[in-house]
Amino acid sequence: MPNPKGPLPPFSCQYTPNVPELLQQLQCSLAISTYQAGKVVFLSPKDDQTLVQLPRTFEKAMGIALHKDKMAIAKLDEILVLSNSPQLAAFYPKQPNTYDALYMPRATYYTGQIDVHDLDYGKDDRLFAVNTSFSCLIEIDDNYSFTPIWTPPFISHLASEDRCHLNGMALQDGLPKYVSAFNQGDSPQSWREVVTTHGILMDVTSNEIFATDLPMPHSPRLFDGELYLLLSATGEFVRVDLQTGKYVVIRRLDGFVRGLARHGDYVFIGLSRLRRNSSTFAKLDIAQKAREAGISILHLPTGALVGEIKYQTSVEEIYDVQVIPNHIRPGILNTQRPEYKQGLTTPETTYWAKPGA
Repeated sequence: MPNPKGPLPPFSCQYTPNVPELLQQLQCSLAISTYQAGKVVFLSPKDDQTLVQLPRTFEKAMGIALHKDKMAIAKLDEILVLSNSPQLAAFYPKQPNTYDALYMPRATYYTGQIDVHDLDYGKDDRLFAVNTSFSCLIEIDDNYSFTPIWTPPFISHLASEDRCHLNGMALQDGLPKYVSAFNQGDSPQSWREVVTTHGILMDVTSNEIFATDLPMPHSPRLFDGELYLLLSATGEFVRVDLQTGKYVVIRRLDGFVRGLARHGDYVFIGLSRLRRNSSTFAKLDIAQKAREAGISILHLPTGALVGEIKYQTSVEEIYDVQVIPNHIRPGILNTQRPEYKQGLTTPETTYWAKPGA
């Protein structure tokens, strides 16, 4: 609705009335990354009728990985690892007794600008990522900028050329199993000419390409042994038959879909607003409909749309969506402000140091 008092404030959004109550019932919050705005945003139920947001600055935020009390965020040229401390949350000096979790920066991996897309924790707490720039899967550790662990067989050698736009990754038994890419090219940015029609799914362990001609595939995810996928160019959420490579459309949404997470019987899907000045996106069938960024909530067993969050300001492009379970008001600090240095943790206790102490 029009705002008679002037422009809407940053991160203004509208949502269907049932969304806060649903998150309350599920006992969870949502985290989205928007590289366009350079933010990670937490969305939490304030009560059964109201959502509260917490946006924090993380330069070119992309993939988000969650594992136990850890969260990793892919940024412009590094991976930031944060750790949750409920004890620090309870006594956070600026807002005591507000948050039921507080993710504090604890380590940084300096990867360089490798355009990390999907990011996930796997077996033995290993941190895996899609290195889109070098067209490979990598492991993140403190030995190197990155350690390549798998490259599509059609990629002849590692080069910072984004040859096939490898972007999505699904883990099975703690190891990378399936990936999505925009094509099978082996020359610099070869995918751009066929960006909307030549997408593929691959089995990492067998090197088999088992699905082709996909319209901009993103966010492959395994739920209960079945592979789900977002087809961004058509706005479709699909389930893929692992034997035939064929897919069944569960729901078509009015948006550029990217970012997929599940909690219980519900899936949360990110939608991006298409850039009107893009010669590629303007040709898509969904171009006239993809005018709002936000999150669509589906009931997975039936495919029914049960809720929506739509941004009116600030957020135009979403990359990742994650569910933060068991927390209905998590907090997060970045490294832009000095408070993160004052929250100290040991195996036995925690401290909030006084500024200047």
